[in-house]
Formats: sequence, structure tokens, C-alpha cells
Amino acid sequence: MMTLTTLDTLAAGELGTGNVRTWLIDNVIPLVLLAVALLLLWLGGGKGDNAGVMRRLAGVVIALAIIGLAVSGAGVNVGQWIAGLFTG
Repeated sequence: MMTLTTLDTLAAGELGTGNVRTWLIDNVIPLVLLAVALLLLWLGGGKGDNAGVMRRLAGVVIALAIIGLAVSGAGVNVGQWIAGLFTG
């Protein structure tokens, strides 16, 4: 009986990637950020290399900004703004 319900759902075309995207944003990205933060603290903080940690942190912040633009959909607006700087 469960197989027929699954086949009906597949045939109706009700499947999408919206839920997978939401799950990734809600669960995977915070775990990756936590892992990066712990790794930065472990690698540089214990040795007193605060400048090295801050350099790496700057790269992480830039990567987060790019991920934020991609997830929010604001990247198109930023691209149009940058193109407007060159085309007038």
C-alpha cells in the first residue's frame, strides 16, 4: 500500500527541492560554521597566533557573505548594481 502512495506522489509531480534547500540552510550551514569556528580556535588560538586566526576569519566572513547572497537571491541585485557602475 505504501508503494502505491509513493508512486501516486511521483506521478503527480509534487516533488521538489524546496524542502531540501530549507533543510540544508537550517541544519548543515550552522554545523559547518560551528566546525569552522572550532577549527580556527583550535589551530591558531592555542598557539597565540591571533593575527593568523584573524586572517583566516576574514576569508570565512567573505565566504559567508557570498553564501548569504546566493541563499537570499540578492546576488542578482548586486550584479546589476556593479554592472551599472561600468555601463552608466
